[in-house]
Amino acid sequence: MKKKGYILKSGTVLSMDHAIGNVKKADVVINGSTIEAIGNNLQLDESAYHIIDASEHIIMPGLVDTHRHMWESLVRTAGTNWSLPVYLQNLYYGGLGSRLRPQDSYIANLLGSLEALHAGVTTVLDWSMPYSPEHTDELIRGLQEAGIRSVFALGVPGETEYWNRDSRLVISDAERVKKQYFTSQDQLLTMGLAIRGPEFSHWDTTVTEIGIARQLEAICSMHIGFGNWGAVDHSVTKLYEAGLLGPDLNMVHGNKMMTEEYKMLADAGASLSVTPEVEMMMGHGYPATGFFLEQGGMPSLGIDVVTSTGGDLFAQMKFMLQAERARVNEEILNSGNMPGELNLLSQQVLEFATVGGAKALQLDHQIGQLTPGKQADIIMISTSDLNTDLNLFPVIDPIGAVVQFTNPSNVDTVFVGGRLMKQHGQLVGVDIERVRRLVSESREYLDTQYVLSDADRVIYS
Repeated sequence: MKKKGYILKSGTVLSMDHAIGNVKKADVVINGSTIEAIGNNLQLDESAYHIIDASEHIIMPGLVDTHRHMWESLVRTAGTNWSLPVYLQNLYYGGLGSRLRPQDSYIANLLGSLEALHAGVTTVLDWSMPYSPEHTDELIRGLQEAGIRSVFALGVPGETEYWNRDSRLVISDAERVKKQYFTSQDQLLTMGLAIRGPEFSHWDTTVTEIGIARQLEAICSMHIGFGNWGAVDHSVTKLYEAGLLGPDLNMVHGNKMMTEEYKMLADAGASLSVTPEVEMMMGHGYPATGFFLEQGGMPSLGIDVVTSTGGDLFAQMKFMLQAERARVNEEILNSGNMPGELNLLSQQVLEFATVGGAKALQLDHQIGQLTPGKQADIIMISTSDLNTDLNLFPVIDPIGAVVQFTNPSNVDTVFVGGRLMKQHGQLVGVDIERVRRLVSESREYLDTQYVLSDADRVIYS
């Protein structure tokens, strides 16, 4: 008999669906690509399913990363001491990113996707900056081969003629990419546009590219409102006054905006991707988590760049939580009082990394919650293997355990659209040695094309 899917037996379920709630011991049934049922004592023919013992596991939705430059997996760890200007100098404007061959783009996106899946990230927005249609095709191929759910956000090359306030060069390959790769809204990969926005291109270019995104029914993402320029440009105000804000706009960073601009975004249903660790490190400004929340928005989470930090959202949940708590606690301390109740809770941050991410990418009808009928993008976190899970044993608060204690080594099982991607802590069906070989070949090639300065690499004597 061909099996319908899987039954995840007797796990602690964090559904992120308020109607279902959190269940201490329940089964999750996967039928094909979707979630069939959640509960106890389900009347099922268990012989029709593969059974996975989920006792001593937390079952929850896959994590959603709403902002990552996926290709940078190929230059992982290069930028642990880079500010934003140094990062841009090394990766773009003639730097490493401009030296990629199409085949390097393919292996970079495959590697980045596998990294994400290993860490329980089942959906990612890939904010791309391809240098040719051939690069675009290979970036997409890497995502497809990995089997990750992704919004491929098509951008432009990272060169001065594109990235300046006078640039009228418009994304030119969007219609071809849409027609060739994104004819259905039901597939794992959907289309977005990665536009420069009003702070990095001419205003008319921004208006045109937002129009292209809407014509193609694609999420439109832009970096905005951060750094010194973000504090003075008031770009969100300009977009609001032009009647351009909407739920299909995804703003990234937004650290230095005015209070009323966060409200404009929230009221319009636009999303905000916060990448807390990179923002604090590189000089974007303080993470805008609380600023957006206070004006009625729900932030989402992103890694941004794995040149500078690891590619797992568990770490970013902690950074987001503690940075926002520290901001408010410091205000209370400066008033002469001690903090009492903390202003941001673990449950909220877990929502940002699941429900919030799904909404930001306009995929909340499919993912972000464990709800019957939605896609089976599910992860299982092991809590009792004392060889690997001492950091999670014992668990008193499952939500706190996920947000403040979990790391990728605890992710035992991963499903994307009902397909088993990781089991017993190992990626399924991946030729790791082939990936390692292709990555090494691309790295060796890049090392002959661009040499980091001594100030940007560790020198061993």
